[in-house]
Amino acid sequence: MERKMFCFQCEQTAGCSACTGGAGVCGKKADTAELQDKLTGALIGLARAVEGDESLATEMTDKLVVEGLFTTITNVNFNNDTITALTGQIQAEKERLVPNCSECSSACGRSSNYDMKELWSANEDVRSLKSLILFGIRGMAAYAYHADVLGYRDAAVNKFFYKALWAIGMKDWGMEELLPIVMEVGEINLKCMALLDKANTETYGNPAPTEVSLTIEKGPFIVISGHDLYDLKQLLEQTEGKGINIYTHGEMLPAHAYPELKKYSHLKGNFGTAWQNQQKEFTDIPAPVLFTTNCLMPPKESYADRVFTTEVVSYPELIHIGENKDFTPVIEKALSLGGYPMDMHLTGINGGQRVMTGFAHNTVLSAADTVIKAVKSGDIKHFFLVGGCDGAKPGRNYYTEFVKQTPKDSIVLTLACGKYRFNDLNLGTIGELPRIMDMGQCNDAYSAIKVASALAEAFGCSVNDLPLSIILSWYEQKAVCVLLTLLHLGIKNILIGPSLPAFISPKVLNFLVENYNIALISTPEEDLKKMLG
Repeated sequence: MERKMFCFQCEQTAGCSACTGGAGVCGKKADTAELQDKLTGALIGLARAVEGDESLATEMTDKLVVEGLFTTITNVNFNNDTITALTGQIQAEKERLVPNCSECSSACGRSSNYDMKELWSANEDVRSLKSLILFGIRGMAAYAYHADVLGYRDAAVNKFFYKALWAIGMKDWGMEELLPIVMEVGEINLKCMALLDKANTETYGNPAPTEVSLTIEKGPFIVISGHDLYDLKQLLEQTEGKGINIYTHGEMLPAHAYPELKKYSHLKGNFGTAWQNQQKEFTDIPAPVLFTTNCLMPPKESYADRVFTTEVVSYPELIHIGENKDFTPVIEKALSLGGYPMDMHLTGINGGQRVMTGFAHNTVLSAADTVIKAVKSGDIKHFFLVGGCDGAKPGRNYYTEFVKQTPKDSIVLTLACGKYRFNDLNLGTIGELPRIMDMGQCNDAYSAIKVASALAEAFGCSVNDLPLSIILSWYEQKAVCVLLTLLHLGIKNILIGPSLPAFISPKVLNFLVENYNIALISTPEEDLKKMLG
């Protein structure tokens, strides 16, 4: 059968192999996938233009690279027009940097964009390593984008994007040349996550433990989804005093813990659960939904007229809020729809009506003495980091059952939207410490790293020697760069699921198993037995 597209960057890819038909599992159509490949090829062409002379790149060049990579993350952009326009901007920037380059017949490679078909048809090990680099920098670009919005940049991070893109376009490179760059993705992503952590905390304050209601109060309201705290801040400012309540969705839940955001009294609570449930949870919702970053699914007819996008998120025929950040159309829609006529007592996936968030590294490390004392006394015998992406594929109930079965003398650290599988469970406390601690968004894996490193230092051992087990769920490209960061730090014995990435070849997988003892989840009972044994 003729292959209409090729995409295997997300966990739900068709047949655990690749989406090759008229549309991907995510809803991305074949022509959109082709345009995203052309966009990526243009980015590699732009990287070729500055290779060896990175001083050519300006702040605008860096922005285009970050935005271009972010645009190709799963569930971000389904709009052929905006993808084509961005590709044109990248081409124009390349022409500006190296004018008349296309007229030259030199074999330097600077005059050509990269044909992504070369990557998808390459030797499986080369394809696997280059995919790890590409998907990793796509995820890292999302973090760089959020930091840049707040005015925070790191020259080393921006410079690496060009190096990584150049490597993807190299024809004769094999495992010896590519593997070091795969690991460097993890190293640079650690810098990028630290940059975003600094941007968020210096702008909005350090997160503090906060209880968040899942009840939707009567009256007009707006649901905001995605990851971008800056967009939430703008929305809160523009809706203040207008009788409109704001509710977070998905990865925006941790926003409730930031002092400069939680001070707004009309930031009321959280609507719904993780991203993959939106088509069910948003059906006939009497309120608009604003998508600030990825996690958009093709909206159903029953609510498509009330979905708005901003930043790099785009979908055909949806109203897009541009750089001026005038949310008037969203506000007017909220007032016209009116919200629910009475309070709606929604629940989490396990029936809970409230959840906790705000256990970032500043909070946990401020209680380090208490934690260390509890470990030494035997009150805490084990830590489990259970985090990552959620998704719709069967088997993710593993994470719910795993957390339910963790011993009462253990702490569960979590982050990203995978927490919705269990964050409404009441597991009680150990002393004054809650047994479930939500550390934030996917980028807040940095908090988990900071805490693990501090504990290792306190006990005079490596992170691998701590009573700590890491169980990750993955879906998209930000999970890839976080995993590479953990590997860069030498962390071993990580379990991932619900399935292994389709883009990992047997040889590359064998390298990861031999060097880092990465394994696929099995059953909660078997995995807990091994971890605690």
